[in-house]
Amino acid sequence: EVAEKKKGGLEDDDLEALVADQAGSINELWKLTGLQISTGIAGIPTATVKMIGPDNVERYAAATGTGPVNAIYKAIDTITGVSVDIQTYTMESVSEGIQALATTRVVIAPKEGGPNASESTHAQAGVTVTRKFSGTGSDTDIMTSSTRAYISAINKLLSWKLRRQQLQTEQKDEPNGKAQSNSDNNEDSESVTTNGAREYVGYSP
Repeated sequence: EVAEKKKGGLEDDDLEALVADQAGSINELWKLTGLQISTGIAGIPTATVKMIGPDNVERYAAATGTGPVNAIYKAIDTITGVSVDIQTYTMESVSEGIQALATTRVVIAPKEGGPNASESTHAQAGVTVTRKFSGTGSDTDIMTSSTRAYISAINKLLSWKLRRQQLQTEQKDEPNGKAQSNSDNNEDSESVTTNGAREYVGYSP
């Protein structure tokens, strides 16, 4: 799809960025199917997003924001039901020229006390950690790359929550409470301990 948009084909750097983008979609619960944006100097930024969920049902939502990316992210939050804070948002051009491929990286953290709170106890340190989840997206359109990056991060968060729920169910069913899992230590997330020290647990930028 990206190759069709870009005249003259893709450069090596473009291909590397796309491969990295696709690698983050292994646990893809939500998939982007449509995106329409309206913005301008005098207008209110508005975004309409269409997505297919884990139940294979397509849903859409429209939202306004302080800018087009903010509007997009609000619409995605409405569809997926998440409540997160954006910790980091960065964008860089992979190649040169007007048709350069843009790669966006987003780091999110579930809001404390929200429906997707991600606090857990570190298996080795024994301290409570707050997890952050990163996502990347690449496209010749910077709004599309920003959207894909955010969805990638949300998919990682929701996948982690599902594995946590499965682990808790297994532990309840285990008579001696000996069910073990490495899901806390092998996630694509950052952790911040309660004493403010930061550590990276299975973190993949």
